[in-house]
Amino acid sequence: MTAPEIDAVPAGEVTADYPVIELTGVTKAYQGGVHALRSVDLTVEYGEMLAIVGPSGSGKSTMLNLIGTLDRPTEGTVRIDGYDVAALSDRQLSALRSRRIGFVFQQFHLAPGRDALGNVADGLLYTGLSRREREQRAEAALDRVGLRDRVTHRPHQLSGGQKQRVAIARAVAGQPPLLLADEPTGNLDSASGVGVMEVLHDLHTAGTTVLVITHDREIADSLPRQVPMLDGQVV
Repeated sequence: MTAPEIDAVPAGEVTADYPVIELTGVTKAYQGGVHALRSVDLTVEYGEMLAIVGPSGSGKSTMLNLIGTLDRPTEGTVRIDGYDVAALSDRQLSALRSRRIGFVFQQFHLAPGRDALGNVADGLLYTGLSRREREQRAEAALDRVGLRDRVTHRPHQLSGGQKQRVAIARAVAGQPPLLLADEPTGNLDSASGVGVMEVLHDLHTAGTTVLVITHDREIADSLPRQVPMLDGQVV
């Protein structure tokens, strides 16, 4: 079966005809013969919540970049929602990311001069939505992460946990079916980290596929599935 044109799949819609993530024999090598990944196979179905877990240098960040279509493999095939990443143009990759994937990073990447609503709405600038529609979606996303009463607060008025919730709201405002979270609790104290993980669990319960990249074994063990990595391989 051939995947439909990217622009023909509405943002947020789950096709379910394909795994959301499918890596087959994926290798990523850099100049000098350094292999960040070696012949990795991984399949993730829609509706899963899992952790890719491993120490620094294990290849998990490279895996994130490939799954997020931010990089291409040296060998093997990466398919996201049935689309072969290697066969897509830069424009098509941008469309795939904007419609199908949300990103949450360890750094919050919030604009200091924008309030929470503006930071989330700005993530929808290239969707073609009107300003009012962007703000409505941003407000709904902030409500989902428990920040209804913080929409007018700027980053310096928010705690670390609240900043990460704003970042999560920005990632899910476009209703992507896949959320990639890279060390989402790495800059937070333990209590704030627990709160952020609760938000991710709630999003998963509501239907979002959630993939967490982490070195924290305790976080990984709290998720339904773990994919341990070491030296560029799934172990």
